[in-house]
Amino acid sequence: MLTFLATNANQLILATEELGEINDGGLLASLAWLIPVVPMVAAFAIVFFGRRLPHKGWELAMGAMGFVGLYGILLAFATMNGEITYEGAISMGEFGPIVLEWGWMVDGLSSMMYFVVGVVGSLVFIYAKSYMAGDIRFTWFFASFSLFAGGMLVLVAAPNLIQLIVGWELVGVASYLLIGHYWEDHDNSSAAIKAFLVNKVADVGLFLGVIIIGTTAGTFRFSEILAQVAAGENDLLKKFAFLGGLALFIAAMGKSAQFPLHVWLPDAMAGPTPVSALMHAATMVTAGVYLLGRTFPLYFVEGYAVDVRPIIMIVGALTLFLTGLIALVQTDLKKVLAYSTLSQLGYMVAAMGAGAYTAALFHLFTHAFFKGLLFLAAGSVIHSVHSNEMTDMGGLRKYMPTTYKTFVIGSLALAGIFPLAGFWSKDEILVAFGKASGGAANFALYLGIAGAFITALYMSRAVYLTFFGEFKGHGTPHESPKMITVPLVVLAGFSLVAGLINMPGFSSWFTELTAVRFTVMGDYHPKAINFGMAAAGLSAALLGILIGYVLWSKDAETQAARDKFRIPLLYPLLERKYYIDDLYMDGIVRPLRGPVARAVDWFNGHVIDLFVNGAGALAKFVGKYVYRFDQSGLDSAIIASAAATGAGGSVLRLLQSGRVQQYAVMIFAGTVVLVAGFIIF
Repeated sequence: MLTFLATNANQLILATEELGEINDGGLLASLAWLIPVVPMVAAFAIVFFGRRLPHKGWELAMGAMGFVGLYGILLAFATMNGEITYEGAISMGEFGPIVLEWGWMVDGLSSMMYFVVGVVGSLVFIYAKSYMAGDIRFTWFFASFSLFAGGMLVLVAAPNLIQLIVGWELVGVASYLLIGHYWEDHDNSSAAIKAFLVNKVADVGLFLGVIIIGTTAGTFRFSEILAQVAAGENDLLKKFAFLGGLALFIAAMGKSAQFPLHVWLPDAMAGPTPVSALMHAATMVTAGVYLLGRTFPLYFVEGYAVDVRPIIMIVGALTLFLTGLIALVQTDLKKVLAYSTLSQLGYMVAAMGAGAYTAALFHLFTHAFFKGLLFLAAGSVIHSVHSNEMTDMGGLRKYMPTTYKTFVIGSLALAGIFPLAGFWSKDEILVAFGKASGGAANFALYLGIAGAFITALYMSRAVYLTFFGEFKGHGTPHESPKMITVPLVVLAGFSLVAGLINMPGFSSWFTELTAVRFTVMGDYHPKAINFGMAAAGLSAALLGILIGYVLWSKDAETQAARDKFRIPLLYPLLERKYYIDDLYMDGIVRPLRGPVARAVDWFNGHVIDLFVNGAGALAKFVGKYVYRFDQSGLDSAIIASAAATGAGGSVLRLLQSGRVQQYAVMIFAGTVVLVAGFIIF
């Protein structure tokens, strides 16, 4: 029998003091299981019925995402009136002390993600209808797209580590389908395989981490694991927390594309632009940051995985700096934004390592809007000029004013220019680096400020090469239709104001939404603006814009002539992406294709095939004699039995004469025999 469970709200509170009104969310929270279920059902409905519908299945996908967006908005507003903490589950079975459950969680962290996935996803789905019009696999695209969003929501809703694995893998499968949507092109199918395999390598960390944490805690439920962490009484969990926490971080490195497992994300631009927008803004790449946020106390409470935090900070800081530099040499507009995403994910991951839970999630929140905007605006440009290359662009502000203005707003927000959304979230991360102690925190702070300069520099390059000067492409560019530009305008609005919900000294709504449970554990939200740190970050960004203006604002006969960032030694290194891809190809892939593949083929042909062929020959030999026995033995016995039955029937048939007198005589004779038998015996 299925058992429905709903935990007491107080059991989920890890803080030791009263920090706000707590409620279970009532009917709104208890029905939140619909959030992941509706998009998953829509995905399968589109597969079976999509082609028969007027809009070829888009209406089902849009309806599902619109439902999630509306539900996410309602949960966000409900949380404003008091922290919602609810956990519902359906028991699926028990294996000893381990209970397998399928459930849903509604708290500040999950509510924020429902809002981001639902709102940004709805805008991307609206955009995608126009962008994908005429695509030969239009219906299949929206089925996969709904599966992609649904998988992320299964992950976000997961109240336990097992369900998180299910959502994690659903996102991976859907991303493979979407990145390789144009599979006829070998490069696209290779990009999909690359993304899938790199993530599978990192997923080993997820499986090991889940096994270590779940078995030592005796439960896979987040609420129960974190309650044990808060209590500090499980010595076995403490003993293995470092290994478990490190393994989970390796999984986060794969999904959130941290150096050196970042190589799959730029190649994932092979997928349609709406996929890139949703993947970078609200779904797949944020999953690793979400995992660190969900398990945050494990890394923060003394005695557990605290020693993993310097590793997290260093990896995040290296990612934000090194991948940002690569963006400076990319000519594909979408790849500039892809390396930008890598850099911003580095900020989020490093912030988690610094203990800045709220700052990391706040940047995830604001980044969703301006990065979604930038990708959709890039898609609008590509839709107009039919090329991803900035060498085929230039001067587009005259032809595409709405796309140009919204792209500039997104770029300024990404660069962290006051008072746009990115300024507030990035500044809070820099403040957190400054507040944290240790060499790793100082390392992250310096690279974080340098990263602000680099971000402004490469986005200035993208803006000038794309929208300024004279058009260098073919044909006549044109502004995109309203179904594409309206989502741009809405996201531009969010990019302008989203940061205001967590202004130090003025608003702490975002902090209260996501971080109430962990405040006592050390999460930090500044009470007032740190003008020194704000000035450092803003000055670095303004300097990047100024240098970008000097380098790229002037037009030239070709775009290549305009692109003047060609520093000796550095430029070739960045162009080859630090030779990381070459290292993987020459050190892993080709050896596997060469000697290792030949050895495996020999073993398969001479060892495994020997057993398989031997088993087949034995089965053939036995089968031959079984067949003979069947034909000569069993069949003969069956035929003889049938013949005897037929002969007996022929004799008995004589008794069925139809003469009543004969039947009466036989009945009388039978009666006499029975009476005689009774008398004698």
